[in-house]
Amino acid sequence: MAAMAWVLIARSTVANPQSPVHTLGAPIFFNIVHFVMIYLGLRALEREKRERPAFKEGLKTGVWISFFYALIASVFFVAVVSIIGTRWLESEPGVAGMPASRLIAQAFAGLFLGAMLLGLIYSTLISFFLARRRPE
Repeated sequence: MAAMAWVLIARSTVANPQSPVHTLGAPIFFNIVHFVMIYLGLRALEREKRERPAFKEGLKTGVWISFFYALIASVFFVAVVSIIGTRWLESEPGVAGMPASRLIAQAFAGLFLGAMLLGLIYSTLISFFLARRRPE
């Protein structure tokens, strides 16, 4: 929801696609939201189980959270493209003259695979710090 709100608010209020709001603010905001979602999901798992999850369980849960984050963001992307078209995508640097189908496929793949890759990294880091330790 936060990422969707960012896209809609930022694109409707800041017209310049080269603005730092779009080029710098969006990636930072999206990554913070992704990290916080994984962290809160693993903390909820900890509360539910009443003990810290093992590293493997935390990693698996974090990857599932990332999968659903990527899936929901991708569905939102499809909805935006179907309603607004490729107008927002065409303002990105380096896409001039690219066919719309290739542009959409690249953006969709980048969104989904990027969220999964970063989710794996974030899940690994968070799980490492939150994991239950074996007594020595």
